[in-house]
Parts: sequence; C-alpha cells; structure tokens
Amino acid sequence: MQWASDGDATLAQRLQRPCTALAGPTSRCLVEESERSGRTLAVISELVAGRFGDDSELVVKRCASRLLGLPADSLRELPLRQLAERFRSRAPQMLDPQQVSDSP
Repeated sequence: MQWASDGDATLAQRLQRPCTALAGPTSRCLVEESERSGRTLAVISELVAGRFGDDSELVVKRCASRLLGLPADSLRELPLRQLAERFRSRAPQMLDPQQVSDSP
C-alpha cells in the first residue's frame, strides 16, 4: 500500500481493503512457488539481505502467473522491474479521478 500510494493518505486508505484481501492468497502462493521452484533458501537469503534478487523475481512471476490463471512460466520474459518503475511513475495519473473524468 505504501509503495502504490506513494505517500497519498487517501489512496492508501482506499487500498487497505483490497490489499488485505489479496495478502493471504498471495503470501500462500509465494511460499508454495518458492518451494515448487526449489528456490526457498535463495529467496530467504535475498529477503534477509534486504534485496529483491533474481530468485525472488522468478518466484513473484510464477505466483503472478498462477494468480492470473496462466501457465507457471508465462511471465518469465516479462521485465518486472521495468513495469514496476513505469507503474510507479504513472500510478498517480492513472488513479486521479479528475483526469479520468476529464478524458474523452
């Protein structure tokens, strides 16, 4: 919520309920995909080091695929970090109700 709201308290409040609903299934998926891919120790090491590395990225992609009903490796070539950076820079504009009502 903090990342997505980027300090906007109103947006953070709006994100509370959907993020809470998503947290349980996502957490279970991440643990299960870490185990399935054989990367549990590597992911834990990255978490302890405070970084999001290649192993964590692979597990996130596998979990996102699963949650979207896609084959496990369908997002393998997706530039996850690049998409996150783009989303972060564009999210405020995309979620601004004024811009939505002003658009054709």
